[in-house]
Amino acid sequence: MTAEAQADRVAAQASIPSWTLDGRQLGDLELILSGAFAPLRGFMTAADVESVEMARTLADGTPWPIAVTLELPADAIAADASQLVLADPEGTPLAVLTITERSAVLDRGAIQSETTGLIRLAGPVTANRVPEHGSFRRLMISPEQARAQLGDGPVLGFATRAPLGGRQIGQLRHLAEQLRARLLVLPLVAGTAEVVRQPEALIRAVLAATASLPQGTLVVPVPLAPREDGADRPGAGTGAGRSGAGTGTGRSGAGTGAGRSGAGTGAGRSGAGTGAGRSGAGTGAALPGTANADVSSARELAAAAIVAAAYGATHLIAEDWPHGGSTISSDAGQARGLPGALIPVLASGDWAFDPGAEVWRPLALIEPGTELEDLSADQLADMLDTGAPLPSWFAPEAVVAELRHARPPRSERGFVVFLTGLSGSGKSTIARDLRDLLAERGDRRVSLLDGDLVRTLLSAGLTFSRADRDLNIARIGYVAAEIARHGGIAICAPIAPYAAARDRVRKTVSEVGDFLLIHVATPVEVCEERDRKGLYAKARAGLIGQFTGISDPYEEPTDAVAVIDTSMLSREQACETIMELLTSGGWLSSS
Repeated sequence: MTAEAQADRVAAQASIPSWTLDGRQLGDLELILSGAFAPLRGFMTAADVESVEMARTLADGTPWPIAVTLELPADAIAADASQLVLADPEGTPLAVLTITERSAVLDRGAIQSETTGLIRLAGPVTANRVPEHGSFRRLMISPEQARAQLGDGPVLGFATRAPLGGRQIGQLRHLAEQLRARLLVLPLVAGTAEVVRQPEALIRAVLAATASLPQGTLVVPVPLAPREDGADRPGAGTGAGRSGAGTGTGRSGAGTGAGRSGAGTGAGRSGAGTGAGRSGAGTGAALPGTANADVSSARELAAAAIVAAAYGATHLIAEDWPHGGSTISSDAGQARGLPGALIPVLASGDWAFDPGAEVWRPLALIEPGTELEDLSADQLADMLDTGAPLPSWFAPEAVVAELRHARPPRSERGFVVFLTGLSGSGKSTIARDLRDLLAERGDRRVSLLDGDLVRTLLSAGLTFSRADRDLNIARIGYVAAEIARHGGIAICAPIAPYAAARDRVRKTVSEVGDFLLIHVATPVEVCEERDRKGLYAKARAGLIGQFTGISDPYEEPTDAVAVIDTSMLSREQACETIMELLTSGGWLSSS
């Protein structure tokens, strides 16, 4: 298309409503446009979605494992709109959706069918331009280009959200030799990468491993997003988790090391530990990231097989998948209970490190009792977080170097301390004192994002409506994440009354650093007694609307690492509690 024709097309689309795609939607669009999701030409209809959920086929009977849908708020597009421009986060119009169907998205968790406020749009998409990638653009070739580079003959594919260690390298070399196949490694870069978190770090780690793989191995990053409920999984967690592991003092005021629902200083979302994600996941876990071959992981694996086949793979190796064959005589995926896989899926088998031979090999070939099991994701994340040395047998030195670069020890990386609580709870006082203590130490640069200060600068002009409150917290989260990205400490002290908004900040920060939520749980009666500005009195008199704790709700956190009641603790004790948390968790040195 000429530049003039492109300009004409953009001008013609100026009157069409636009939607900015999130990470998953952006990845789906790219896979549709590139042909990696063939035969899909757009986003699925309700009939296709229902058929996929019930029978793992499209409505026409074509095997297909996952729903590929476009969902957006119902008020984001007029009811009579027939087209929608699909834009990337920078506003670049990538494609146009011709809307053939729209339907309400129902809340499956509700007892009765209730809408979620979202609509699902279906229809074919027409490309405006080839998506422009950021880092490693040279590697993100099209399926057609990949097939041309791989040529004829068998190709063994491996799709992964995690770095490759010695075990995965050994398994890939072994099966490639059996098949006499080229190797195609597909880092899955939509969503959070296991252990290393960032997609660029995952690609670097995979490239480091290729020096130990057969010559001619092709690495192609692809944006296949995880399909689990809750969108992107966090993989290996980086801060305090949803289980409520904590170190702060609760309302009883007894002690300084008891959290509301358990002990720990940096547990990941699964509870115990120091920030690792799903327990037992191998460091190169393909797709599911767990050893449970459940329905969700089977669907993800089948989707990976479809994408791998589009890029030229004739076979796919899958870790922790018991239904594949372990040799080249394996049946095709569908015959092994994996509808829609298109190509044979081979199980990697049980492998361990043989210290006698100093190689990774099948467990059956190792003298019983002498084998060394691979590190789990929990173990690897913990060792990286604490700076402990990794076993020499775990991975090649080049891979280990990339892992340490991507996930430095907690004592060297940025983090966010996010204090939330009612007006007058003492969070601003604690935040200021904490900033002063950390600045005195000089470990890292410290920035304070206090609620009142942010309101006068970063969020000037916003009201106290639910939407504007959420936007205010999103802005604070964005700035805090950038501080953490560059190794600094951000201390935030907004009211942040809504759990969903706090969760979004957690997700944003956890992609680049660590997030520690502190609940300053001072009772509202005490906050009202302290009210120097008279805000509570004005709220009770009806002079101030939407006042948190009086006329607007405060959703108490269930995922805080520390719970502090300043009616029971002095400001010095409150700060000491947080400093102990940071020290015991490894973010600060004990000296």
